[in-house]
Amino acid sequence: MNTTIIEKLRKEIEGFEPTASEERVGTVVSTGDGIVEIEGLTSAMMSELIMFDDADGKSLAETLKSKTAVPGLILNLEEDSIKAVVLGDGARIKEGMIARGTGKILSIPVSNSMIGRVVNALGEAIDGKGELPKEKFHPIERVAYGVIDRSPVNVPLHTGIKAIDGMVPIGRGQRELIIGDRYTGKTTIAVDTILNQASEPEDERPICIYVAIGQKESKVAHLVHELEARGAMKWSIVVVAGASDPAAFQFLAPYAGAAIGEFFMEQGKDALVVYDDLSKHAVAYRQLSLLLRRPPGREAYPGDIFYLHSRLLERAAKLSKERGGGSVTALPIIETQQGDVSAYIPTNVISITDGQIFLDTDSFNKGTRPAINVGLSVSRVGSSAQTKAMKKVAGKIRLELAQFRELEAFMQFSQDLDPETKARIEKGRRLSEVLKQGKHAPMAFERQTVSIYAAISGLLDTVPVESVGACEASLLKFLDTEYAPVLAAIRDGREVTKETEEALVAALARFKDTHPTFFA
Repeated sequence: MNTTIIEKLRKEIEGFEPTASEERVGTVVSTGDGIVEIEGLTSAMMSELIMFDDADGKSLAETLKSKTAVPGLILNLEEDSIKAVVLGDGARIKEGMIARGTGKILSIPVSNSMIGRVVNALGEAIDGKGELPKEKFHPIERVAYGVIDRSPVNVPLHTGIKAIDGMVPIGRGQRELIIGDRYTGKTTIAVDTILNQASEPEDERPICIYVAIGQKESKVAHLVHELEARGAMKWSIVVVAGASDPAAFQFLAPYAGAAIGEFFMEQGKDALVVYDDLSKHAVAYRQLSLLLRRPPGREAYPGDIFYLHSRLLERAAKLSKERGGGSVTALPIIETQQGDVSAYIPTNVISITDGQIFLDTDSFNKGTRPAINVGLSVSRVGSSAQTKAMKKVAGKIRLELAQFRELEAFMQFSQDLDPETKARIEKGRRLSEVLKQGKHAPMAFERQTVSIYAAISGLLDTVPVESVGACEASLLKFLDTEYAPVLAAIRDGREVTKETEEALVAALARFKDTHPTFFA
């Protein structure tokens, strides 16, 4: 084809604007289950915001201001009609109503005033503390930043959980999946990560966005109360699409969380977005797709279910300095059935993310909290997302624990063990005890470093297994009072220098001398 013809066509497409008012007006021909079929609206776009109103002859501006107007979102473009989901009271929409296209992709209001607030999937405050300003709008869906605009993930996002920061580190800009059965502590890990940001310097503290999808409102209210009681709402935003909300809101909520995160990222700040959980998100999208008459596929999910989550999670990024250097870290949560990580939705999300933290029901029932399965958990960013201090002390811990798990299973079938194997098993037991952590008790990284160093260096080898937790607590209290400069040096320098290590060895030796009751 002649290049001049191509240029002419491109200019015509770029400059296209509907002139006739009828092109932005359609008529509702059927409605039900929150889905509306519309005839007309010939210039409609996918994800366009439309307004339904029963009064004819109004302009778009009048319709937008009208309190009786109900918003909708176009999701199907068909040959003779379009289909949209209702983002409001679907019972108010009747056949013959007017549907007006706005010509705008669905966007939500974003602002710094959102910090400390609870909002719905449309960015509207639902916590009874007054309306939020609507100064700037951000599209709820957008193309993720490209490779050139990104920089490597090399700044740690500390969770405050020793087992994660030591073995499965998370970096700012990473996508780390939290996966496991019901009641294995998935939400607890996400909430502890938000609480732990209190230990970060204020200018480095990420804005934490918790997206609750399809959860009971009572559970979300309890979580918000916990964050408020701990002072964590000062850097948090909660986006809620509860179990009683329509499927359309549950479908949009994660994208709203991503849009809010991008608003802060583009200011050069760091943001953390928790999606709790994407299993319910996939179910809500399946419900919408079936109502829209899209062809069902495996397990009745639509063909684009992978794209549903990939276009969401690809928006997590660490931007280059030229782009401001901000980041969005994604912590998606997936619920498995009977530990089946090979199911459809889990395998989809595993292939999208940069690693996963797998929570094991058996470990949880044995009292290991957090119940992290060392063999199946992985971070594809690895030690790049660790401080030098943590990298130095935690390098061996993953290997030693993996060997211990194998030997522990072997030990059930054999009574006679050689001394070396016995010693390895005993050390593994103590390492497992050190990595245990209570609910909502995150630990600053310098304290984690000291705890893991004490376990690796052999200090706890003679401590009875049942006393390891008490010994660790006493050691940290002892360091706080007697050797606070050592902790401060690790915190400020982010590494264990030769001088700091010598001081730490001396501190551990003194602790052993002054607390003989712990050591057999």
